[in-house]
Amino acid sequence: MEKLRIVFMGTPNFAVGILDTILKNNYTVLGVITAPDKPAGRGQKINTSAVKDYALEKGLNILQPINLKDETFLGELKSLDANCQVVVAFRMLPEVVWKMPKLGTFNLHASLLPNYRGAAPINWAIINGETTTGVTTFFIDDKIDTGAIILSAETPIEPTENVGQLHDRLMVLGSQTVVETLAAIENGTVQTTLQTDSPEIKTAYKLNRDNCKIDWTKSGEKIFNLIRGLSPYPVAWCLILDEGQEWNVKIYEATFEKEVHSFAEGTVISTKKEMKIAVSDGFIHILSIQFPGKKKMSTQELLNGMKFSASAMAL
Repeated sequence: MEKLRIVFMGTPNFAVGILDTILKNNYTVLGVITAPDKPAGRGQKINTSAVKDYALEKGLNILQPINLKDETFLGELKSLDANCQVVVAFRMLPEVVWKMPKLGTFNLHASLLPNYRGAAPINWAIINGETTTGVTTFFIDDKIDTGAIILSAETPIEPTENVGQLHDRLMVLGSQTVVETLAAIENGTVQTTLQTDSPEIKTAYKLNRDNCKIDWTKSGEKIFNLIRGLSPYPVAWCLILDEGQEWNVKIYEATFEKEVHSFAEGTVISTKKEMKIAVSDGFIHILSIQFPGKKKMSTQELLNGMKFSASAMAL
């Protein structure tokens, strides 16, 4: 049994939960590698990663390399003398980095690999209407999310759960799985399973403006899954056109009602209390929405000060 000396790599809030659990289980973290600070927003205020903020709070050694192959960074990393590296929501590592520690470098991925390799596994599991998902730890190799699997843990996806809610549950499940993985590595009891490829494997493509846009010609269930799979971030969007005015709106929360009707797809139907949009097999009831230059609001708040005509359409 060899006591672990860990370097942790990660950037977003999801990774913070894992790092916190590692420390609470009394593992030694020699250093934290995270994204460089960068200016963001209109004021170009310097933005630091969630992992950096946490590491500063805990007094951990922090490295923020721009280039992971930079000789100065590699020298600093080697001098830490870690025997294990843990990666959560970071970037692709060069071989010189992931091969450095004696006991290996493993990654936590928020899906049941080999399905949903890629940048947005939690989102795509919901968007595609999956009823189960999970987390996987695996030893990193020279491709993205393809290494030998160490452990995996499964959880159901609730029918109305959004990506923010699932994210938080997977962070807890992932924390437990990482600690179990560390124990197996420390005890020398790790057993791995090679991933097998097949044409049926689903991919977690990077989210962009195009694949976050609502297509009102799709079924109500697919639209509903897209909305909850993108809420609260990056949020599904569409255009609403009404009497020559066009708004780019974000839809945060909705429900789907299956119903036979004669409205054209995309027709906006509103009263003083509700707003719904016709789809081929029913209606998407809008519960929470954001108009340009406005804050996110409930539909009832919106309808207190706004009225749609009978010709309003979602595009």
